Amino acid sequence: MTAPSIGRLVGNPGRGAPLSPLLRLLIVTQLAFNVGFFAVLPFLSEHLGQGIGMAGWLVGFVLGLRTFSQQGLFVVGGALTDRYGIRPVVLAGCVLRIAGFGWLGFAERTWAVVGAVLLIGFAAALFSPAVESEVARQAVVREEEGGGDRTRVLALFTVAGQAGAFVGPLMGALLLAVDFRTACLAGAGVFVLVLAGHAWLLPQRVPGRARVRVKGGARLLLRNRRFLALCCAYGAYLLAYNQLYLALPAEVERAAGSQAPLAWLFALSSVLVVTAQLPVTRWAGERLTPRRSMVAGLVLIAAGFAAVAVARPAGWTGTGGLVPAAGFVVLLTLGQMLVAPVARAWVPDLAEDGRLGLYTGALSSVSGLIVLAGSSATGLLLDSGLPVAVPWLVLAAVPLAAVGLLPRRR
Repeated sequence: MTAPSIGRLVGNPGRGAPLSPLLRLLIVTQLAFNVGFFAVLPFLSEHLGQGIGMAGWLVGFVLGLRTFSQQGLFVVGGALTDRYGIRPVVLAGCVLRIAGFGWLGFAERTWAVVGAVLLIGFAAALFSPAVESEVARQAVVREEEGGGDRTRVLALFTVAGQAGAFVGPLMGALLLAVDFRTACLAGAGVFVLVLAGHAWLLPQRVPGRARVRVKGGARLLLRNRRFLALCCAYGAYLLAYNQLYLALPAEVERAAGSQAPLAWLFALSSVLVVTAQLPVTRWAGERLTPRRSMVAGLVLIAAGFAAVAVARPAGWTGTGGLVPAAGFVVLLTLGQMLVAPVARAWVPDLAEDGRLGLYTGALSSVSGLIVLAGSSATGLLLDSGLPVAVPWLVLAAVPLAAVGLLPRRR
């Protein structure tokens, strides 16, 4: 799906009233964020290893630092959004991302690379929860005014992000024909445009968004058992989704003898989200409650792992051996379409007044910690020498267990 296609969907999202100018701006922002980000980051590990000559463990450490400075600090960006409003937090995040990409393009020593990736990660920890929480809040306002189901707005937000994740690597691959520095500067250029657009279009004060003090918010959050239950269930989903980068490459390597088919499987996932997310969300919204939608998504994800577990003992290789992996990607992606927008749409119902930024950030931070711990356990499981089907069956049990964690009422 191209950027003009996203633009047409933003202008006419299907059933319901047209989106407000602010919602259109924020959804297109998500597209631009991911174009700039994915023009650089997919190629970072190769640049650090081959371009700079870092050891493998150090490359992994740097990538882990980037993830921590982003996901782990989302809760900080969310709290700052509640305190100061969306505009200053988004603009500050864009400035940091521009500085980080520019620095990374010229960084050749370890300390410089670490500083650059920390800036890049913390930038997202500022602007992403600010944008996501305001999209959720505006979607709720639109729903209450009779404009349509909030989940469809969150689904469109997901589609825009996925389209950016699809276009960004293509742009980065073309720019790498020059060098990695050019890709970094182009990524920074995208954020310069985003910064200029938001400085011009983003209102100084969003109507209806009250500013609250940061103090006391964390205590209320930690007492909110229903929200923490949602975080745990969402973390289990993200842990399962993270197997696209851990368990799936190992399975593809076994079946095909290399990881070359991974690119096609990732492309399959992106195309499915871009083309089918909105119809799936519309179908689910007409037939399923939010909880049942998440249950269905988690069961589909579990079925994807089970499909590989059933086929794994046969030891198929070649093109036929990739069929279970492709089935896993399809089922995982369909599950994602049912789980992710509904989880984000559920957060405003569980958050205290004025704390939506904090709760939106906490959803990512808490689930990110679950993924961090779970990924380490998954790595040990995959290397444990157990019967070939066992790791996949254990992974199938994770989303099934998450079903029992979901809050009972919206």
